[in-house]
Amino acid sequence: MNLTTSTALTPAAAGAPVAPRSANPTVEIDWDEAFCSEGANCFRFGLDDTGRAYIGSTLTPGAYVSDSVEALRALISAVKAGAADHLL
Repeated sequence: MNLTTSTALTPAAAGAPVAPRSANPTVEIDWDEAFCSEGANCFRFGLDDTGRAYIGSTLTPGAYVSDSVEALRALISAVKAGAADHLL
């Protein structure tokens, strides 16, 4: 599973504002509508044009976890079965 963020900064010219740089500018992710629980903890799921799956937070739009659809399906199934209950 890959964790990607776009928080890297590009070098700034003297006095010029610093802008975030995309970790992989060629990836176009088609995000689904965000899923929000209590307290506005929102997550979103997406796919790119190669079929790779993504999970991201709406609080940090440039950070996401990506892997194959099958790997993320297994992760979600494990969470639903209680594998992460000790984290709650």
